[in-house]
Amino acid sequence: MWRKRLIQWGAVALLLGAAPLSAAPPGPMREGERFSLGQCISLARERHPSLAAARNTLRIHEGRTGQAQSAYYPQLNVSSSYSRTDPMSSSGSRAVGTAYDQYAHVLSLQQNLWDFRRTSLQVEIQELQHGAARWDLENVTIQVVFGVHQAYYGLLAAQRNLEAAREAVGQYEDHLARAKGLFAAGTRPKFDVTKAEVDLAQARLEKIRAENAVRIARTNLNHAMGAPDAPAYEISDPGDAPAEIPTLAEVLRAAYERRPDLRALRTRQESQDRSVDLAGRGYWPALTGSASYGWGGDSLPWNEGWSVGATMTFPLFSGFSTRHQIEEAKANRDVLTANEEALRQTIHLEVEQAWLNLRETTERIAAAATTLRQAEGNYALARGRYAAGVGYPLEVTDALIALTNARTGYIRAGYDRRMAHVGLERAMGELP
Repeated sequence: MWRKRLIQWGAVALLLGAAPLSAAPPGPMREGERFSLGQCISLARERHPSLAAARNTLRIHEGRTGQAQSAYYPQLNVSSSYSRTDPMSSSGSRAVGTAYDQYAHVLSLQQNLWDFRRTSLQVEIQELQHGAARWDLENVTIQVVFGVHQAYYGLLAAQRNLEAAREAVGQYEDHLARAKGLFAAGTRPKFDVTKAEVDLAQARLEKIRAENAVRIARTNLNHAMGAPDAPAYEISDPGDAPAEIPTLAEVLRAAYERRPDLRALRTRQESQDRSVDLAGRGYWPALTGSASYGWGGDSLPWNEGWSVGATMTFPLFSGFSTRHQIEEAKANRDVLTANEEALRQTIHLEVEQAWLNLRETTERIAAAATTLRQAEGNYALARGRYAAGVGYPLEVTDALIALTNARTGYIRAGYDRRMAHVGLERAMGELP
């Protein structure tokens, strides 16, 4: 046992000595700096408070594992005591001049010799709980990364919608200028100018809303990264998601294998199995060794003394406590088994919904592209008819509204598909 521990300590020391220094955390964000999706994810990994909490929870379980392992080692204590005694005489009257001092200094050692695997089971339980905490950390990481994806694509979509709103304002301004020209030439009534001015005001109002949507989306991304006070910055478009859609069976199989929350629950089940075994060890004895060496007396030179021994403790009756502990441990194991089945059903639901969303958004992009082409053609036709004096301003307005809606729908369909792809990766437990 001791040789095994020394080898483990030596391996840890070598690994720590050979490990490179950890990368420095990202520096302060600078205004106007351009960030990619990967950089935003890196910032979130470093700064998000949820990840900090999960890492500290992992440290807690590391400490508990070390506490369980401490039972392998001897317990060494030193104690010192002093007392002054003035005894009473047998008749009840205080004796005169018989008070004395008593000193004692004892070095004691206790060592668990054999406890029928109680200590080893405690260590295994804590190691498994530590492993479950690692899966919990990965699960939190996936949720944070998914939140960054969601906010990042939300900001990109809001920016694209703002571009569409600005383009619409430019088209309404062009229509107003044309209406004013035709009115000045006497070929169109004043109503056309008034109608064009109203439409332009409405388009500018939509642009203001789109600008505010960009600000809100940027705030959402800042919070998703754990940097709510980040200065203004730019982001780049990472491109479209892969076009290939895996089968539902493949996706489900990958999710059951990779989901960290499911793996954490399975690890806790294994830990609870050890707890059932540990509770049953309450019926078995424990052997403990002890040794002590000390000095003491009422005056110098002090007397010396020592002792060496072993104690076997055998539980005869504990008020049925051990039996109830075993029943509790088994019930906790059954709870985890039921929770695993519930989680598997939840995973199936999440994966199937994400897979169907990806299929739907893929089909919607093609339909949205067709709608956009048709809207562009209708607007060009209405604009040409009005310029030739045979069209009406309502035709141009309707065509512009349809074109703006088609642009917005196409933008939304594109980013919805990207988010559907990310959502499927999250449901499968595959987000980086």
